[in-house]
Amino acid sequence: MSEEFELVMSPLCQELRSGGQSVRVEIYGSDDGKWILEVEDQHGNSTVWDDHFATDADALAEVKNTIFSEGIEALIGPPPGTDET
Repeated sequence: MSEEFELVMSPLCQELRSGGQSVRVEIYGSDDGKWILEVEDQHGNSTVWDDHFATDADALAEVKNTIFSEGIEALIGPPPGTDET
């Protein structure tokens, strides 16, 4: 038995740039009222936060804080075909 649910995309989805690099921020919610934060880099690598957010604005604030405190490089993975061990 599969349950169907509808994802809602936040109007706060956007591209963020820093230090000549950029990431795509996707914020989406579901019927349970929680927001999911996902960041995709230019190589197609995806980072999804384990914690869900009460609002889409909280999710956007979290990714901006991460970029400010850790640098955008923390959200950028290796290019395809690169062996990072």
